[in-house]
Amino acid sequence: MKCLVTGNAGFIGFHVAKRLMERGDSVVGIDNVNDYYDTDLKEARLAILEQTARERVAEYEFFRGNIADRALIERCFGKHGFDRIIHLAAQAGVRHSIEQPQAYVESNLVGFANILEACRYAETPHLTYASTSSVYGANSKMPFSENDGADHPLQFYAATKRANELMAHSYSHLFKLPTTGLRFFTVYGPWGRPDMALFKFTRLMLAGEPIPVFNRGHHSRDFTYIDDIVEGVIKASDDIARADPDWSGEQPTPATGNAPFRIFNIGNGKPALLSEYIDELEKALGVEAIKEYLPMQQGDILDTHADTERLENAIHYRPDTSIRTGIEKFVAWYRDYYRA
Repeated sequence: MKCLVTGNAGFIGFHVAKRLMERGDSVVGIDNVNDYYDTDLKEARLAILEQTARERVAEYEFFRGNIADRALIERCFGKHGFDRIIHLAAQAGVRHSIEQPQAYVESNLVGFANILEACRYAETPHLTYASTSSVYGANSKMPFSENDGADHPLQFYAATKRANELMAHSYSHLFKLPTTGLRFFTVYGPWGRPDMALFKFTRLMLAGEPIPVFNRGHHSRDFTYIDDIVEGVIKASDDIARADPDWSGEQPTPATGNAPFRIFNIGNGKPALLSEYIDELEKALGVEAIKEYLPMQQGDILDTHADTERLENAIHYRPDTSIRTGIEKFVAWYRDYYRA
């Protein structure tokens, strides 16, 4: 198939694009390679994608630009016909959205609208896009289920992602565009984002500097290894969304509809306390962390735990990499990449 992967210089997009080429698909990527974090890391990912394309003799083209640029999106869709769109480009970061909300409007709202419009006119067979566990916001019922409401986000990043889900539903309803939204739960692993806890903790611990431990490490996260996320994304993309014949407007469930629309959680399903996560990192690095205990951060969710039953029933897949294995693989990559 020919697949468009937006955000292919990013953490998840890079891994998805690489895996698609490895299995024989053609890939077109779009990314603006912004400086939200180290652009050298993004350029290194892009170089590996170019190398993968050469080694696999795969068709690969990269558009360097912003998805909020409608002319760029139209040029890309005008040049290529796509069997699948995997939309992973977004302005990421929970706390950054508190300080720079306009960046999230541009990328997550305007950019996503451009993708939807392009898919509409190209009659794209299936659009799969990234959402986030952050949409559950103030919900405290565990595990988080797609059948529960997600209308109380705690930060603007989550609000834009919830908006993406609603925008997708409108296009699925109006134009019969099949859409699948994937709520990712705390993704980590090799080639990860430097602004996320595992990357930041590793750098500080190897430098002998204290790590910030918010809420004294008592909050939990459903940490999900990157390879598990990639497998779930591709399997979900392969399986085209369809209308739910059992859906009722009298008792509406939010994760499906009478349009070709659906939402899935992708998480490990085995949440761990942040303190346990740090313990595993200490073992993998052979370094004891110097901990600076701090209060809960503004906008943070106390706990996350994914109910993955709907994902398992639909695509017969469930993430299962333990945090010990995942952290060990990340540390091995980090030491090699940074010569640490």
